[in-house]
Amino acid sequence: MIGPASLRRVTGAHPRLLDAALATLVGCIGLLPLLLGRWPDGVRPSGADAVAAAAAFLLLLARRRAPLPVLALAVLGEVAFTLLASYPSRVLKIAALLAVYTVARTVRRRIALLAVSGTALVLYAVITWATDSASGPEAGAVFAWTGMFAAVGGTVRTWHDYVAAMEERALRAEESKEEEARRRVAEERLRIARELHDVIAHHIALITIQAGVAGRFLRGRPDQAEVALGHIRDAGRTVLDELGPLLHVLRQSGDETGATHPTEPMPGLSRLGGLLESLTAAGLGIRHRQAGHPRPLPTAIDLTAYRIIQEGLTNAHKHGATAEVDLLVDYGPDELCIRITNPLHSGPYPAAAATGTGHGLTGMRERAHAVGGSLHVGADAHGGFRLTVRLPLPTAGPPTDTRPSDRSGTAPRVTAAEGRQG
Repeated sequence: MIGPASLRRVTGAHPRLLDAALATLVGCIGLLPLLLGRWPDGVRPSGADAVAAAAAFLLLLARRRAPLPVLALAVLGEVAFTLLASYPSRVLKIAALLAVYTVARTVRRRIALLAVSGTALVLYAVITWATDSASGPEAGAVFAWTGMFAAVGGTVRTWHDYVAAMEERALRAEESKEEEARRRVAEERLRIARELHDVIAHHIALITIQAGVAGRFLRGRPDQAEVALGHIRDAGRTVLDELGPLLHVLRQSGDETGATHPTEPMPGLSRLGGLLESLTAAGLGIRHRQAGHPRPLPTAIDLTAYRIIQEGLTNAHKHGATAEVDLLVDYGPDELCIRITNPLHSGPYPAAAATGTGHGLTGMRERAHAVGGSLHVGADAHGGFRLTVRLPLPTAGPPTDTRPSDRSGTAPRVTAAEGRQG
């Protein structure tokens, strides 16, 4: 059994089929009195009724393709039939009302209103002329039927417009959702790429340097070679530990509920001592000065500061003219200032570093900008390379410790003012 839903699917997929069925039904209604010999009201049909039935059939076949011309021809056919046969045509009137519905359903509202009003007036005039009565029931019913068909067409039009608008809104929402998902994926990939670069570049640089040291001392001073190999082992273990959380994220297929997440804390300035020790063991002399009043930092700022120091010191070790570098960490009232200064070779690196064309400098700049900070690189007054990073901080509370620290053990203790001057 075909239900309403199935019928709507069929007619929606094949609208011409609906037009043909409706035109055939109206044509059969016009031809049926010819077979029975009379209309229900007793009027005997004539050849004009067959012509009217054929005209209604053809007009209804084309109502969806040209609604206004079909309506005009149906009304003109009703006028001509009434003038020739002296009584109105039933089938042409039905065809005109169905055309009214189609016009109200498809044509612009202002044009549809004018067409419907004109149709009602013409049909009223035709029935008034045929019945010699301007106030008869048939004359008054013309406006009622015309208005009803127009109202149904307008309602269907409004419903279809509403459904189309909802479908478009849902489509846009889905597209924006997919776009947001793609943006988040791109941001996550960029974050993971930064983390991988910071972790791998730093530790691989240390491993490379220590491997060179071990190769140089392997035969003559095996004890020193063993120490270098120990540093290589420690650096390898550290890079594996830091890669674990990143690889865990990459292995996730989605937002899995109940998944076990890594518990390794995010690196921050609390681990700066271990970073400096690993670099010192690799042969880099670090003069570390700390100024201001150390205090807990927001997680994003803490991670950004650690990664920038890590990358900056690694670059200084790889590209510096000597194995010496100055590091200043200044806790200001409303910003954290990090300054790394080291001598440079007279090769092409200073220019490249000053313009920020390397991936390391690009990553540090993006990290700083991501938390609202800034990064500046360039030559200092003594011809060395200076990297200065400023990261915004919450307003500092009352100071709890006024003594600056020296974590490397190689630099003298300095006051906060001296630290800022450095």
